[in-house]
Amino acid sequence: MNENDNSANKKKGLKGKQPQVPKFNFYWIYAIILIAFLIITFYPQDAAVKTTWQKVKSDMLATHDVEKIIVVNEEIAEVYIRKTALEKENYKKEFKDRIAFTSEGTPHYYFEIGDVATFEEKLKETQKSLPEQERIEPEYVTRRNVWGEVLSWIFPFLLIIGFWMLVMRKMGGGGGGGGQIFNIGRSRAQLYDKDTLVNITFKDVAGLDEAKQEVMEIVDFLKNPKKYTNLGGKIPKGALLVGPPGTGKTLLAKAVAGEAGVPFFSLSGSDFVEMFVGVGASRVRDLFKQAKEKSPCIIFIDEIDAVGRARGRNMVQGGNDERENTLNQLLTEMDGFGTDSGVIILAATNRPDILDSALLRPGRFDRQISVDKPDLVGREAIFRVHLKPLKLDADVDAKKLSAQTPGFAGAEIANVCNEAALIAARKNKQHVDMQDFQDAIDRVIGGLEKKNKLISPEEKKIVAYHEAGHAIAGWFLEHADPLVKVSIVPRGIAALGYAQYLPKEQYLYTVEQLMDGICMTLGGRVAEDIIFGRISTGAQNDLERITKMAYAMVSIYGMNAKVGNVSFNDPQGEYGLTKPYSDNTAQMIDQEVRNLIQSAYDRTKNLLLEKRDLLEALTQQLLKKEIIFQSDLEGILGKRPFDHKTTYQEYMTSDDDKTAEPVAELPVAEKTVTPETTPPPTPEEEPPHTT
Repeated sequence: MNENDNSANKKKGLKGKQPQVPKFNFYWIYAIILIAFLIITFYPQDAAVKTTWQKVKSDMLATHDVEKIIVVNEEIAEVYIRKTALEKENYKKEFKDRIAFTSEGTPHYYFEIGDVATFEEKLKETQKSLPEQERIEPEYVTRRNVWGEVLSWIFPFLLIIGFWMLVMRKMGGGGGGGGQIFNIGRSRAQLYDKDTLVNITFKDVAGLDEAKQEVMEIVDFLKNPKKYTNLGGKIPKGALLVGPPGTGKTLLAKAVAGEAGVPFFSLSGSDFVEMFVGVGASRVRDLFKQAKEKSPCIIFIDEIDAVGRARGRNMVQGGNDERENTLNQLLTEMDGFGTDSGVIILAATNRPDILDSALLRPGRFDRQISVDKPDLVGREAIFRVHLKPLKLDADVDAKKLSAQTPGFAGAEIANVCNEAALIAARKNKQHVDMQDFQDAIDRVIGGLEKKNKLISPEEKKIVAYHEAGHAIAGWFLEHADPLVKVSIVPRGIAALGYAQYLPKEQYLYTVEQLMDGICMTLGGRVAEDIIFGRISTGAQNDLERITKMAYAMVSIYGMNAKVGNVSFNDPQGEYGLTKPYSDNTAQMIDQEVRNLIQSAYDRTKNLLLEKRDLLEALTQQLLKKEIIFQSDLEGILGKRPFDHKTTYQEYMTSDDDKTAEPVAELPVAEKTVTPETTPPPTPEEEPPHTT
């Protein structure tokens, strides 16, 4: 039975694996014609052997072997040998390999005659001793290579036409139907349907519960439309995913493609941009035409700000803005089809402030789905997704990692997990442990550690006092973020040292909290002033941060009594180059900012003078160890006088069986060398400072 089954299976397998017949391509005919032309033109028509007049004279005419001589076009003389003479050994040897090509009526030798008159004289002189009837008289013929002449003037035109077609195909975006010049306006959207496998589903999307729920509702409508239409509801025409970079907007769209079960068109906003006028609008029309043919379906436009930027800005006088024409066509198409057509548009952007208001109105994008940076619970869920493929040690806890990475987006969390695996592999470990994740977090925040970077003892001492100043100020200010780690080991391109804090996750900040933050940031500059009596460039990043925060307090948050409860915030650039206040108000704002920073400086200086002995002790410990943690700080400075639980401690003690453990975590660091300039910080998300 088994043998029969096996033989039957083999027969089935043979039937299933039939040889594939190659598909016919019309270009094969072109290739055959070209090869035929080349053969006719360049391949020798006979097997004649090239020779010279001297050899013909001495070896052929002298032995009476020549039957006739034909002069072609007064240039070439063709020599025909008698049949009886071909039996001689020298001719047999000559034509041994050419016998297949020789036939009756074809010449055996040829040579160039030069001048016709000279040739006739030589021939006559050679045969003067022969009787008249045995002399060979040359025959003159004129031959034309018709195919060669035709090809000589057709071939250049064929080359030009072929080159032109190749250029048009490249400009049109490749081969096939969409590659011709007349198809340059075709949409470049990539289609995902039932035959296309998309491995990402909603299970792979973590930390975006609210946004995922909104998108899942759109997918559910496409699968079960009667559930909504029976109640009179209509599905939104479009949904705009808005959020900072790395928060998972495109990932969410990929999950929609994997779950929807309907055709999914995916493209970028830049795919509509082309050098030719009218191509962008044509591609928009073609995209929606294809979508209507395959409805119900979803169109996803990533980075829609490339084509959806607000109209009327930066216009050149008399110029034609192709992007605006494309946007106008997109607006028309989005509002031009009915809600019952089953075509839904998803788009993603991290710059909603620059989008055209007509694009955002209800009827086009009915919903704006906010995809923000995840909170503690969201980060834990994201960590669990990215930790699945890793070989983890037993001490790795996603909850601890989520508490140590405030402000991290999904892409940064994925980077931390990958860096941890690479660090563990570099150390030849069998599993990724918690220390690898700590090193990965430090790497993502501050850059690569550079222990071999040469720093003079004087500079190292300045950096140590600078970081100690930050640590002392933050330790004894009530509303400052708790310090967990201080290092004077250089990292990245510019950071000579850094201090890590664990900021509390909150959305509202008071004046006292912001002022304590400014004082803590000034701690490094004040420590240099107290100890050395001079200042260095190490506080450049600190000064940038406090300047932006002070201006925000005075001119945006209304936290200054003299300027008053006003806000001159202009995120969308509505004021343009003009200011919404007078020159006197501008001078007042500048003066109040200086007063605020000076008061914070004086307050910080008084604090560090009072704690100078602790400043010296902490600096010596830093110079000795280079890296100190919270436990070391408590040993030198004592317990922090303010008993406030951090977000980390509150989250870690939320379970009865877990207690808070201070671990080296995310910095609000200070940089001693100029880093990249960052946008004005907001209380919700303060960028890290490094020294």
